Amino acid sequence: MNAIPLRSEPGPGQESVWDFPHPPRIESVSENLRVVFDERTVAETSQGFRLLEMGHPPVYYFPVEDVDVDFLIPVYGDKVCEYLGLVRSWTIDVFGIRSERAAWSCSNPTETYRVIKGCYAFYPSRVDACWVGSDRARSQDDDVYGGWITPRIAGPFKGIAGLRGR
Repeated sequence: MNAIPLRSEPGPGQESVWDFPHPPRIESVSENLRVVFDERTVAETSQGFRLLEMGHPPVYYFPVEDVDVDFLIPVYGDKVCEYLGLVRSWTIDVFGIRSERAAWSCSNPTETYRVIKGCYAFYPSRVDACWVGSDRARSQDDDVYGGWITPRIAGPFKGIAGLRGR
């Protein structure tokens, strides 16, 4: 059963997550990406990356030089991803205001994903705002994958009832 479940036709200026590849692909993003927590920009870049995987909203990655790492605290207990290798979670702490496991980074991705080695990604649900250009992103209902949903993306998205595990 390889049919795409409930695929919505993308509107003008949109792309469907069901047209994204599997296994995932990494693309450069020259548009400004920004993450805000406790009224502070904790990450901002115009040299980011996005990971595109079938059924998932894009996950955006920020080069370390564009992240205020002074606000990040490592969370021990790395996990392993088949594509990204060891994945470390990070808690954001802005002068005592915290968001647990709000970010993650990959220290040894496989060769295909080497470009995001050391980059940081952020869960939109665990920060105050995430931006792709002038579009504010929202999180997936399931929050497991950390994808950013903007008006440019058509779903439905993995993680919602009926699409888990597909």
